[in-house]
Amino acid sequence: DVEGKDILVLDDMLSSGDSLLDIATELKRRKARRIFAAVTYALFTDGIGEFQKCYEEGIIDKIFATNLTYRRPELSEAPWFVEVDMSKYIAKLIDALNYDESLGVLVNPAQRIMNLIYRRNCGEKI
Repeated sequence: DVEGKDILVLDDMLSSGDSLLDIATELKRRKARRIFAAVTYALFTDGIGEFQKCYEEGIIDKIFATNLTYRRPELSEAPWFVEVDMSKYIAKLIDALNYDESLGVLVNPAQRIMNLIYRRNCGEKI
């Protein structure tokens, strides 16, 4: 039951986006409150027109996508698109590989999460 709930749809790649928009439309039909999507690679091979229309109709709220592939320039103006900058993580990955270090800290963020919780509990604004 999705009625009244916020939904996050995850996918590795968005090509045309038809399947994502079909899912979002069905979730709205079932009375989901807000719909977000997070994808690694957002290609928008058929353009962003249908996404803009679905945003204006209240079907989708936000799409989060990494900057690991080409992004159409018009996405920077789309109120529903959020670019997730992965530059820092790619730099850390390259650095770890260059120094033959473990990638564990990059793929297991438990210690970083614990540090953030500690800092927040100490009153630091995060």
